[in-house]
Amino acid sequence: MKKLFLLLLLSNTLFAQITSYEKSKGQETATYDEVIRFYQALDQKYDQATLLEVGTSDIGKPLHLFVLSANKVFKPQADKVTLLINNGIHPGEPEGIDASMMWARELLEKKLLPANVLLCIVPVYNIDGILNRGVSRPNQNGPNSYGFRANSRNYDLNRDFIKTDSKNSESWQKMFQAWKPHIIVDNHTSNGADYQHAVTYFPTQKDKFNPIVSTFFTNEFKPALDAQLSKSGFDPVPYVNAFGSTPETGYSGFNDAPRYSSGYASLFNCETFVVELHMLKDYPTRVKGTYVFMETTLNLSTKHAKTLIANKQKADEAVAAQKSFPLSWKLDRSVADSITFKGFAAKYKPSEVSGLNRLYYERNEPFTKRIPFFDHYVADLTVQKPNAYVLPQSWVRVAELLKINGVTLKSLEKDTEMEVEVYYIEDYKIPQKPYEGHYNHTGVTVRKETQKIQFYKGDYLIATNQKSNRYIIETLEPQGPDSFFAWNFFDSILGQKEHFSAYVFEDIAAEMLRKDAALKQKLEERKKTDEAFAKSGAAQLEFIYRNSPYFEQTYSRYPVYRLVK
Repeated sequence: MKKLFLLLLLSNTLFAQITSYEKSKGQETATYDEVIRFYQALDQKYDQATLLEVGTSDIGKPLHLFVLSANKVFKPQADKVTLLINNGIHPGEPEGIDASMMWARELLEKKLLPANVLLCIVPVYNIDGILNRGVSRPNQNGPNSYGFRANSRNYDLNRDFIKTDSKNSESWQKMFQAWKPHIIVDNHTSNGADYQHAVTYFPTQKDKFNPIVSTFFTNEFKPALDAQLSKSGFDPVPYVNAFGSTPETGYSGFNDAPRYSSGYASLFNCETFVVELHMLKDYPTRVKGTYVFMETTLNLSTKHAKTLIANKQKADEAVAAQKSFPLSWKLDRSVADSITFKGFAAKYKPSEVSGLNRLYYERNEPFTKRIPFFDHYVADLTVQKPNAYVLPQSWVRVAELLKINGVTLKSLEKDTEMEVEVYYIEDYKIPQKPYEGHYNHTGVTVRKETQKIQFYKGDYLIATNQKSNRYIIETLEPQGPDSFFAWNFFDSILGQKEHFSAYVFEDIAAEMLRKDAALKQKLEERKKTDEAFAKSGAAQLEFIYRNSPYFEQTYSRYPVYRLVK
């Protein structure tokens, strides 16, 4: 038995010396089993690394985290920057999976781990997707086969960081909150236009990010990152998010809402670099570009460790004391920068399929020129925080997600009546088709009232003096574009539960008008200004009902209350 164990250990150790990518000369990406066996072997061989299980996934496999620590302490440390590498959120974009395996091996073999950085690698986030192997991306140049974009429940995990429909997302958030990274590198492959650049990326959108951390990353870290990438042969440009079909007329910085990895992380003052290697570059080029990006980020994290740690601490403290919070943002097209862009001429020719004109890029006509880049966002809607929110205990999933994300909830110790601000949902729009399993609410408008509400022992009081204030406010304010209301968590309040029988209520309504002169005047004024209303007996009866004590006070009343006194 002991001999068999030693043989297995030796087999795993030998396996760790070379990846499927290397054995195939850059034509293959590792399978899930190969990835996990590789990291298990590194764990067995090196005492500066450990492979942890940090949760589960919808497909039943564990979510792993590979932690590399120079001092062999495998937990968050106050004097270390935590750098998190996230791979395989879309397993059909596998560069990070292969690059991270080789990079981790080199850091350990050559003893290159810095003393002031704790390096955490998610080998594969979307385990469900990497197990669903095939060739689903015809617009991509290799590898020979790879995983699928969605997980086993057909969710795109990079749209699931707020609604948290998947077990994958819940496990990932618990891991994130436990390790509290300062920087994330989230590895992807691009879609879209053709151009010369292999490496594109976007950082957390600077105007939406806390200024304490944003200023440093914008003015110091990112310029140094770009310079070192260029020196390594990978001239970067911002992720190409073109206004039209081709990028040379200019494009904008990405508006990363909290549903995305970078938008979610920014709620906790963590910088994210979403790295997008160009889909049409050969796979070895894309893997090398990803490798260089991660290596450069680690070097800069090592150099600026004290600043990164101090800035996040200051930003966390500032958020806890912050009074007003922007909820939604819009691009300011009046403010433009410019970037050097290396593209190919966009042309049109008859399609062999339809006979109509089709776009193509002429690689024999490369160009380099300055193009407009728009990356200035302004707040579209801002709210003042209350002293606290009150959440009835019946909204169990909302309370669970708040707790997962580090929010402190205090349970009321006894039944209590409180005067609170309440929102009534006045209007909203929904799409004709679902998006990621939801009919998202947009264009939400509210009416605010002050009411005395009876709360009960066990209901939650959520103070807004917490480091997690941005998460609290952007999820609990119903007009937030990625709020829990927007993601349909509270849709049951939008259904009216009681009504009236018209023939009975006619007599009640007539009696009300005889006794309430103000109501009668209100009805008559409405008739004068609304011809259709004046001609509809049903509409007038409904009007009186809605202005009567019989109308249910809870209809469209948003069940998260603002305590302002």
